Amino acid sequence: MRNLLALWLSLALVWGGAPAGAQESPTAQEHFDRGVGALEEGRPQAAVEEFTAALKLAPDLAEAYINRGIAYQRLDQPVDAVTDFDKALELNPKSPEALYNRGLAYSRGGLFAKALEDYTQALKSAPKDWEIYYNRGNTYLDLGKPREALADYQQALKLHPETPEILHNRAQAYLALGQPEQALEDEDQVLELNPNFARAHFGRAQALDRLGLKAPAMAAYRQFLKTGNPESDAALLRQTLARLRELEGK
Repeated sequence: MRNLLALWLSLALVWGGAPAGAQESPTAQEHFDRGVGALEEGRPQAAVEEFTAALKLAPDLAEAYINRGIAYQRLDQPVDAVTDFDKALELNPKSPEALYNRGLAYSRGGLFAKALEDYTQALKSAPKDWEIYYNRGNTYLDLGKPREALADYQQALKLHPETPEILHNRAQAYLALGQPEQALEDEDQVLELNPNFARAHFGRAQALDRLGLKAPAMAAYRQFLKTGNPESDAALLRQTLARLRELEGK
């Protein structure tokens, strides 16, 4: 199982408003602003209601479709989210925000080829957006293409240096390419930047394990057992316990 960290939190919230000069724009704008506020406050259902109200008054407001799609994502309603992103793209076919967020929705649904296409299209309009490179890199890894993933992580780091999440996932690409030394360097840097980054201990243990450094690998695996999240890291924690038993039995 890959120790990949996805940036679902990086959904591209869009700021905007109703068309200037439209008679109904003040009311639509008010609903739109309330929707943005609800999303920022972690109230996605309220955000859906506000963006829906805004769209009744300004049905061509692409930003409202994008942000309502983000709210649907947070409510775990990917079909509704994709429908809204599709509508936003009908109104603005080159919108990098709509393409990026639809890519995230496709990735969540396991539709990696479609996600890859959306990320690539989004980069044509937003070539300096590190999050698009990062998430396209994740998609390449999901498709079993670590070399392409590595190239995207390199680009993401040029645009946003010393980002623990990028370094950690680049380490996973290095491991997939059979380069544990480079993976170990990345995970060590992650822990320098953020000592509480639990999954870096697991990635570090993997790298040490593949280098044949049994004792340090076991220590790193045990550190992950202490720091991993029992819920989000449950599968990795089980994997760690199983590997420790194997190592202890040698």
